[in-house]
Amino acid sequence: MSENKQIYARVHSIESFGSADGPGVRFLVFLQGCNMRCKYCHNPDTWKLPGDDYDNLKTPEELLKQAKRYKSYWGKTGGITVSGGEALLQIDFLIEFFKLAKQDKIHTTLDTAGNPFTREPEFFDKFNELLKYTDLFMLDIKHIDDEEHKKLTGFTNKNILDMAEYLSEQGKDMWIRHVLVPGINDDEKYLKRLYEFISKLKTVKKVEILPYHTLGVFKWKELGYKYSLEDVEPPTKEQVERAKEILHIK
Repeated sequence: MSENKQIYARVHSIESFGSADGPGVRFLVFLQGCNMRCKYCHNPDTWKLPGDDYDNLKTPEELLKQAKRYKSYWGKTGGITVSGGEALLQIDFLIEFFKLAKQDKIHTTLDTAGNPFTREPEFFDKFNELLKYTDLFMLDIKHIDDEEHKKLTGFTNKNILDMAEYLSEQGKDMWIRHVLVPGINDDEKYLKRLYEFISKLKTVKKVEILPYHTLGVFKWKELGYKYSLEDVEPPTKEQVERAKEILHIK
């Protein structure tokens, strides 16, 4: 990373008072761009990988200054969360932004699906630098079965599970999130495998079931995309409770 080159985030949107994306009240930054094409994605407008002409560019300094306006609301547990899209696609920005935040003793959370993770040197070196400044990783595991994960997202999950194991080895706190989609990933055999995987990780502080919903379907239509899960209903309360029981969520 050149010290003379200014780094910019390609920002999709910002929320000043988030309460569901990390501990406490959070300043949420949603970055633009994602490679995965999850069939149930409620923000397909974040998919597009922006080019140099993308107009909503922010420097780490600009975003931190904006975030700190709300610092008095964070209390002892709140802070900054960066999500997406897929935030790891802009890892250079993440490193600089979180580094500045930690200089101000601000709690940092990364909300990610882990798709860009690799142990190839260029990315892996940057990822290890990012670990120094990230307090919490919120990892969204879409599907525990690799073949089903490919059908659901277009990509393997092997590198994502490898990332979870690496974070555990490095002692980094994690929250695991799982969107429960009836007929896709709610089968008992998949949930049991997911529990077996999570139970081997040493640093998982919380596991969350996020019930599938259809609130983002209108965006697919506006963008001209075909939504293939139109016949899938959100899970019932009983289905959610059953999944929580299998995953030992209290």
